[in-house]
Amino acid sequence: MEALRLDWAGGAPRLRTSEAMARQGLVTTVSSRAGTAAVVGWVGSARDRARGARGLLDDSDRQGAAPPMPAGDYAAVLVYRDRILLTRDEQARIPLFFRESGGRVSAVSTLVRCLGSGTELEPRYFCRYLTGNMAQPHSDLTPFAGVHRVLGGEVVELSLTGQMHSRTLRRARLATGPPEPTAGGSCLDEAAQELRRALENAVGRRMGTTTACHVSGGTDSTSVALLAARLLAAERGGAGELVLLAGRFSRGELAAERPYLDVALEEIRRQAPAARPVIVDADDVADFDDFQHHAGDADEPHAHAFRAPFWARLHAAAAELGCDALLTGCGADPIADANPFHLHRLARTGQLRQMAEQARAWAAGSERGLWDIVRAYVVQPAVPLAAERITALLRGGTGGTVLGGLSTFNRPGWLRSGFARAHGYRDAGIAESRFVFGRKPEQSLYDAANYVAAPDLLSWQRAQRDGFFLSHPFLDPEVIATLSRLPAAATFQPGRPKAVLREAMADLLPAPIRGRAVKVPFNDLYARGLRTHGDELIALCCSARHPLIAEMFDVETLCRAVREAQLGLGDSHSWDRVNSSLALVAWLEGLDRRSGALGAAVPVTAGS
Repeated sequence: MEALRLDWAGGAPRLRTSEAMARQGLVTTVSSRAGTAAVVGWVGSARDRARGARGLLDDSDRQGAAPPMPAGDYAAVLVYRDRILLTRDEQARIPLFFRESGGRVSAVSTLVRCLGSGTELEPRYFCRYLTGNMAQPHSDLTPFAGVHRVLGGEVVELSLTGQMHSRTLRRARLATGPPEPTAGGSCLDEAAQELRRALENAVGRRMGTTTACHVSGGTDSTSVALLAARLLAAERGGAGELVLLAGRFSRGELAAERPYLDVALEEIRRQAPAARPVIVDADDVADFDDFQHHAGDADEPHAHAFRAPFWARLHAAAAELGCDALLTGCGADPIADANPFHLHRLARTGQLRQMAEQARAWAAGSERGLWDIVRAYVVQPAVPLAAERITALLRGGTGGTVLGGLSTFNRPGWLRSGFARAHGYRDAGIAESRFVFGRKPEQSLYDAANYVAAPDLLSWQRAQRDGFFLSHPFLDPEVIATLSRLPAAATFQPGRPKAVLREAMADLLPAPIRGRAVKVPFNDLYARGLRTHGDELIALCCSARHPLIAEMFDVETLCRAVREAQLGLGDSHSWDRVNSSLALVAWLEGLDRRSGALGAAVPVTAGS
């Protein structure tokens, strides 16, 4: 889907936007004496997109110190009289790419495949992609040679003729420092108040005219929907509508979530009686349904395409009601819970006794062994590649399985060693591990969580059809900044996950949801999908004709991995590696049948 394109005609910049997406409010174009801005998504507030786009245009034109990145979910092209700026928000929800050669940019688009050639692919990208499921949003590389990604929080400056001047990373405005604890007040109380304010702000920024909230019955999605209901009820004149969107299962493991879903919907409607529940029966949905469509038609390889059938069912229901925003609870698991890499900080600063005491408490609260905790949060972040290599030898050597010991960064057995050596798989693994853990893993967690928790390629792929993008309040920069500076004493409550979120929402969350510690995962959907579609997936790999697939993969070994996953062997890490590889096979096979036409477009020029 191409929302905008910048190219050059007769040496002058030509900016075009999709007319259909402009009508839906997904693209906003504003002009002033300084120039023209085309913004995909929203800046500042989803309800006032024109004002946000105008503010971005004016702020970026000011001379002197570069302004911080404003909040929002956006990608923007700003054409001024003397230069051109390309930029995205820090969370990098909406893509933006440019084609460059010899220091000159010849085209810019939100669609990568219309800028590249299917015959000139970039093998280094595929090595980076296969190191884990976070590689795409924070890597400059794209599947196509000569095509680059504008990174999250980056500003790329070009001359009016397309000559590249600079690429600069900027930070978003962060929340102000925490208040001093009041007399008699607890650390948890203060932290909960801060989180409540930040989360309310994040939800308010994302609400549209008709807002859908995904409700699953869990703490995270229910919290977002309750805050949206409260904000909507407080508005004078009923300025918006609220849709409560839920997938319902009447059989299998996920049927156990239904009582919690019913309680959540009841409480949300008590806050906002006009809220409209839309219950989507999902018993007939399984992972990998129509996989070649969801994975093969994506703009670039989509590691989470196996889960697309469920989300697509919900998206379609929201689209039928004319929703212009869909809010989720994605991101709360790593963001709102206690940060386990605090143990790594204690260890590297020599506070070994405190580290040992807290690791024991963590192990007791999570029903895991002490060594498991220390290995995961102290040892592995220090030497991630070595730790995975040792684990692979211990686990893989005993069982003789393809999935044994396969974790986040080490090379899967079906990726040919010659291809990996030739195209920098080891360097890609090092780069990925540094991104995930960094020099301070307790801080890197928040950056990495942004891409683990909310892979939005499906949302982007369907946006023109649906009329909205997914948005995730828990991944708002203000929320992340608030939680990242909280002391461990405020967030770590053994046996009580997300303690600070539960405290922040204590007056709204119904007791059954506030008190639950475990939510049923989607393992049943995944297992059912592999049972149903395993043979199709193996046939897809065996019949693949794209030459890069045979060069890159030992197809027989990949098929063995699919069979093992069908039998329940391996774990979530190894299954992620299988899912990513299958998505890549489908994507490469679908290259020839995709086009990159912009369709109906509105030409835009710089202000006079």
